[in-house]
Amino acid sequence: MRLSRTLLKNTAIAGIACAYLGGMGLLSIFAVAAKDMPDPKRLWEKQRPVSVQILDRNGRDVLVRGASSERPVDLDALPFHIPMTILATEDRRFRNHMGIDPRAIGRAMVKNIKAGRYVEGGSTLTQQLSKNVFLTSDKKMSRKAQEALLAIWLERDFTKDELLEMYLSRVYFGSGAWGLESASHRYFDKPAAQLTLAETAILSGLLNAPSSANPVANFERSKRRQEVVLDAMQRQGLLEDGVLAAAIADPITIHSPTDTEGAQYFADWIWADLEDHIGIPTQDIVIRTTLDINAQIAAQSALLAHLDMDRNATQGAVISLDGTGGVRAMVGGADYGQSQFNRATQAVRQPGSAFKPFVYLAALRSGKTPWDTAFDAPIDIDGWSPENFTEEHLGTVTLTTALAKSLNTVAVELGEDIGRDSVIGTAEQFGLTGLKPYRSLALGAQGQTPLAMTESYLPFANWGTLREAHGILSISTADGTPLYDRIAPRGALVLGAQEIGDMNYMMVDTVERGTGRRARIQNHVIAGKTGTTNDFRDAWFIGYAPDRVTSVWVGNDDNSPMQSVTGGNIPAMIFADTMAAQLPETPQARLPVSTKPDWARKDAQLNSLLDQLETRLP
Repeated sequence: MRLSRTLLKNTAIAGIACAYLGGMGLLSIFAVAAKDMPDPKRLWEKQRPVSVQILDRNGRDVLVRGASSERPVDLDALPFHIPMTILATEDRRFRNHMGIDPRAIGRAMVKNIKAGRYVEGGSTLTQQLSKNVFLTSDKKMSRKAQEALLAIWLERDFTKDELLEMYLSRVYFGSGAWGLESASHRYFDKPAAQLTLAETAILSGLLNAPSSANPVANFERSKRRQEVVLDAMQRQGLLEDGVLAAAIADPITIHSPTDTEGAQYFADWIWADLEDHIGIPTQDIVIRTTLDINAQIAAQSALLAHLDMDRNATQGAVISLDGTGGVRAMVGGADYGQSQFNRATQAVRQPGSAFKPFVYLAALRSGKTPWDTAFDAPIDIDGWSPENFTEEHLGTVTLTTALAKSLNTVAVELGEDIGRDSVIGTAEQFGLTGLKPYRSLALGAQGQTPLAMTESYLPFANWGTLREAHGILSISTADGTPLYDRIAPRGALVLGAQEIGDMNYMMVDTVERGTGRRARIQNHVIAGKTGTTNDFRDAWFIGYAPDRVTSVWVGNDDNSPMQSVTGGNIPAMIFADTMAAQLPETPQARLPVSTKPDWARKDAQLNSLLDQLETRLP
């Protein structure tokens, strides 16, 4: 009994000591935070949204996002469902706390501990306002303490409605839209007072995920976030029966902003990287990108010039990469104003014969050479008999000729001989993932994005190194203070010198004498491959010169067939116009190309003599 009392006494003393030390530690943190508090007078400063100026690699203007200033939010002018929706997701106890909410903090801690990771924060709307107006986005303990102190101060000096108005006037909604009015015009082309419940739920869903749930870049995800918001409102008893279903069913039309030379697709693509590097911008910034505005304009002009509505070729995508993976041009569709879906990075389409270089590379790695021969004839693979595009057969051909003329039978036979797993392993080494060992593997029947296909060809052009596409070189403040500078990672070497020379030999022949002849550019050696899928649903040309790769996809969003559009016509012509604008008049380097060995020359001469003799025989 005496031992139990002693144990209880010691436990109590230890608990009091821990509480005392913890309290002293907390007071110390707040004391340090209070010494470096920002000036609260900044809250009354008239603030316009930050300006994000996007420059190309040579410092030329591409476009500017943000910077336009909308009038402050007036709660009295808004329908009641707008503040109700925002508070339901951001701070449902907003009207009842003093700036910080211990209950929300405790609830978030429990959820985070159960999940074993950070899944929920406990910040109030007032704390978010403090951070947005006064503080940086770093996660130091002193910054969190300052945030709490400022939130309590704001609650003392302002009414709840005034705080909510200030928050809605400043909070970031993605796509360069700061504040509710700016976001309403950006996404729906209307003043905030006219927002429906469904539209408000879309905007509310953006507050925690302004990039990933952006309806411009990912409409389906934004709709899922909208449903999460509306479900939360119903659970809180804020929506009457039937209102939830009606709001979800209410059609959403996203406003199409004015295009700036097609670079809006590129700007959307780099925005997530921008936020990864520096967080949501809180001051005017300048981004120097890999884009070349002249190449960008040429790519968009080429796409628009060659798309053919009469042949039902209504959409396309163009991407150009330099040897490091830097995006020099990106066109995600025919008209950004009509559709913000980026086909260059988001559309998953069958590459068709544009996949065949990886079949042939796998064959080279098994011991074959570009001058070895194969027999082009009808084949049967478990009851499947793929045909050539021309539905004709050429008999004995070299592998170079088979690739240049895109003979399906030879590609499938090669894939079967060396093994489908070998083909998949080779393609995966070049970044093409998700492939299955289906019998149609060699014919490119499994979807990839144009960006992934472009990256996969880059090692053929840059002497064998795999690189990841990127768009941002540096970020700085408007006065030049550096915020981020890209450090290029070391790429993996995936091709040997002999493999590069052999593959270039075959793909140069594809452009010079095969299906890619329309991709030729005067004074330049171009290599590449065409691709056309069944019923002309997809048409590709992916080609390259030293340290430069450009891919072109043409098709329709609804996957409807085009009229005789192949990779060798419209895409090849778009490629030639795009690349001609990027390449200098005098090449600074040439693609390394293997030389035909003596035995191959002798075999070719013998075959030529035999062909002549055969024609003379009766």
